[in-house]
Amino acid sequence: MATVLAIETSCDETAVAIVKNRQVLSSIVSSQVAIHRQYGGVVPEVASRQHVEIVNQAIAQSLAEANLQWSAIDGIAATCTPGLVGALLVGLTAAKTLALIHHKPFLGIHHLEGHLYASYLSDPTLKPPFLCLLVSGGHTSLIYVKDCGLYEILGQTRDDAAGEAFDKVARLLGLGYPGGPILDRLAAEGNPKAFPLPEGQVSQPEGGYHPYDSSFSGLKTAVLRLTQKLQQTEQPLPIEDLAASFQATVARALTKRAIACALDYGLTTIAIGGGVAANSGLRQHLQAAASQHNLKVMFPPMKYCTDNAAMIGCAAAEHLERGHTSPLTLGALSRLPVSDVMKLYQTEF
Repeated sequence: MATVLAIETSCDETAVAIVKNRQVLSSIVSSQVAIHRQYGGVVPEVASRQHVEIVNQAIAQSLAEANLQWSAIDGIAATCTPGLVGALLVGLTAAKTLALIHHKPFLGIHHLEGHLYASYLSDPTLKPPFLCLLVSGGHTSLIYVKDCGLYEILGQTRDDAAGEAFDKVARLLGLGYPGGPILDRLAAEGNPKAFPLPEGQVSQPEGGYHPYDSSFSGLKTAVLRLTQKLQQTEQPLPIEDLAASFQATVARALTKRAIACALDYGLTTIAIGGGVAANSGLRQHLQAAASQHNLKVMFPPMKYCTDNAAMIGCAAAEHLERGHTSPLTLGALSRLPVSDVMKLYQTEF
């Protein structure tokens, strides 16, 4: 399989990696969390400037770590969608420039497809078809993986993504940013049954509820109202119990939909991708439920749950192996459904 140098700058991580045969030869990730924490979230302009400052150093470091020269690189890839447009442009510009200078094919990669391919890094023998539960700060989707570039979205969030809900709940509890790791740590010390919270359901026009779509805005509001009620008692907030109850509710909602979807479509493997894949509550709930139905659950290594370039390189290597390349006129797109991935390899962009 091809050897690809990949760049990921869709949000607030500047990442560069080199991947060959679904093996990571180098992976550099420079996080901006400390910079954005003071603002309570990612500031797009600040993220873009940080990418500009770091990307060249990360490229050089990635090559050095892999002990490779440019002659060993078969293609150069960069995340082109979805994400913050200014941030995406930094990685795209760097990748296109390198492709021109070193006469290499260029590939624009869909960020969510990268998260799909993170599971291949933990098990290179993984083959479609399988179901991917993609849960991150901006996305919560159930994706039917049929082949490289061939995806069907079976379920998605109708409002807040799971990771976004974690951040917002952490903020209202005064826990800081990013919220996921903090809530996960506190939840381990709390009682998940302390406060019953609504999972959130999406009604259908013909009646009943959508079996795979999710909703977290109601859950977030329920935590807010519960917190306000508890504050009126003038007693210290039971933060650990609130965190545990919230996390268990999210994990239960995601698990219920993923298991139902896999069984309905006859899929025996569920691969998890995205930053929320690192959440211990989700891991425990999903593993326990899957074992009852003889389903295989795959979580990527922790270092490949959050944004990284190794997963982008893994996806790019397979596309390049199949002869897929992108035109240098490809631009940054803030949004594009993962089901439209193959449009990135056509000339209309």
